[in-house]
Amino acid sequence: MTKNNNLAKETISFQTEVKQLLHLMIHSLYSNKEIFLRELISNASDACDKLRFESIENSSLLNNKDLSIIITYSKEKGTITISDNGIGLNREEAIENLGTIARSGTKDFFSKLTGDKQKDSNLIGQFGVGFYSAFIVADQVSVISRKFNVEENQAICWESNGEGEFSINYTNKKSSGTDVILHLKADENEFLNGWKIRDIVRRFSNHISLPIKMFKEEWNEEKKEQIITDQLEIINIANALWARNKTDITNEQYIDFYKTTFNDFNDPLAWTHNHVEGNHEYTQLLFIPKKSQFDLWERDHKSNLKLYVKKVFIMDDSDQLLPNFLRFVKGIIDASDLPLNISREILQESRYIKIIKDSSTKRVISLLEDIANNKHEDYLLFWNEFGQILKEGIGEDFNNKLRLSKLLRFASTNSQDNSQKVSLIDYVSRMKENQNDIYYITADSYEAAINSPHIEIFRKKNIEVLLLSDRIDEWMLSYLQDFQEKKLISIAKSDLDLSNFIDEKDKVEQKELIDSSKEFIKNIKEVLSDKVKDVLVSNRLVDSPACIVVGKNDLSPHMIQILKNAGQNPNFTKPILEVNPKHPILEYMKTLGDNEFKEMANIIFDQSLLLAGGQLPDFSEFIKNINHFIVK
Repeated sequence: MTKNNNLAKETISFQTEVKQLLHLMIHSLYSNKEIFLRELISNASDACDKLRFESIENSSLLNNKDLSIIITYSKEKGTITISDNGIGLNREEAIENLGTIARSGTKDFFSKLTGDKQKDSNLIGQFGVGFYSAFIVADQVSVISRKFNVEENQAICWESNGEGEFSINYTNKKSSGTDVILHLKADENEFLNGWKIRDIVRRFSNHISLPIKMFKEEWNEEKKEQIITDQLEIINIANALWARNKTDITNEQYIDFYKTTFNDFNDPLAWTHNHVEGNHEYTQLLFIPKKSQFDLWERDHKSNLKLYVKKVFIMDDSDQLLPNFLRFVKGIIDASDLPLNISREILQESRYIKIIKDSSTKRVISLLEDIANNKHEDYLLFWNEFGQILKEGIGEDFNNKLRLSKLLRFASTNSQDNSQKVSLIDYVSRMKENQNDIYYITADSYEAAINSPHIEIFRKKNIEVLLLSDRIDEWMLSYLQDFQEKKLISIAKSDLDLSNFIDEKDKVEQKELIDSSKEFIKNIKEVLSDKVKDVLVSNRLVDSPACIVVGKNDLSPHMIQILKNAGQNPNFTKPILEVNPKHPILEYMKTLGDNEFKEMANIIFDQSLLLAGGQLPDFSEFIKNINHFIVK
């Protein structure tokens, strides 16, 4: 280009402490320097959108013009150039918008729009500092720009090395638009690579509505290297599926988008696609996977939500837009505007963020409700993969606890196998006429739960018991204490009330048994005084000799062991031993001498503790006592 000599080059200082601010931005602000390309592409897209708006009143502006962005690079010169054929800048705008940190020409343009223009201005980004990310990788930046309504020789050339001042002068440019030329630092030559540039564009700017183009590269056998041809090709999709009307998208397109975007070989189980308008505008495209990821239970598990602002990719792993108990969800959130920090990388706390999070949470829960009500086999697949994670929501999301509780599934004594198919609604619908509570038992495994001695009276009376064997169940139940005005009651608690299920004849027999066993019970209690709080005649045992129960507010042996395994040291509270004096082993105990009586009392306690999920302090002593009686 030939310089216009009507005005000599002018050097101008940046406004207000810009040198310090630029230093901060270049060295501290961005955690991923690759995003300089995202920022400059976003600015170029804004410039093209502005020209499109201007063409509403002057249609000739777009005559024979296909708006696009072109990226070129030169290894010889060490430069990357991002060119657009958008609205362009004049001299005053370049000084005003490129000479002031946090000044957004786009935002200023937005504020001047009215009527239909303002309604459609959701295409225009409103970020004021992205341009300066260029200095992360460049030691000099040149901007050649021509405003759409100025003469060819009134184009401007703005240049700066990012150290506190810039120069500006007039130059020639044949067409309107802007070229941003980055003179890369010596140690940033990795970006002078066609594959690298294409990869960055596809990760960060793939869904920009404008075509982004580069010159094709081909392998030259003679030179043994890639050479750049003179043929342009589009390197981005230029179409955000989630921005389209969902009535125009087929199931196959949703599935293909999911597999490609989230690198999953499996089809998604279900999805929800919504566009929300009003004071805050955003789009949600959320998928329920069919299979869980191996790292879902890790503390540093990353979210699978991708955040966009006006189809510009902002971040992966956006964990502020869905609660942790929905971390299995994969999807896209595209907002019209968000309170990002100055580097566009980290979401700031705001009411807008909470609105999106609450809305997305309710959308996912609604989707799960639909699957649970209408696609039972699909919901069983979901529950087997993600049920334990969903249970976390009972303690984490008070507002949605009732809806989540209806989505819970359990194994029960009413089932024929260990599959978790029973909902609380199912259970309540099958409750006995005189039954007021929902009964459950927690254990290390389904087998331990179904064979627990605590269940015997319930099996005899044909009362359903929920069998809970997931590690999270004890924690969850501390938050889920009732459902549809029915209390959830552990059948391993000492205050269990079975009076509604025991007839008068049974009550009389129970009283007689207690009276006749007082001395026997006293002797067992004396032997186990350092291990138990009390010894009682049980009304819940049928076939077993004894069982461990705990007070209403005490930790069960199962929960104590879980906490110990997690590295905690919970306070030990002595349990209560309930015995069945009619059992043959206890009948045999009454014939034993003192020493053997003590051994047998300890064996019965240790067995009961193991069945309750506890751990013996001295397993060798237990084996020794067992062996003694086997030999005898």
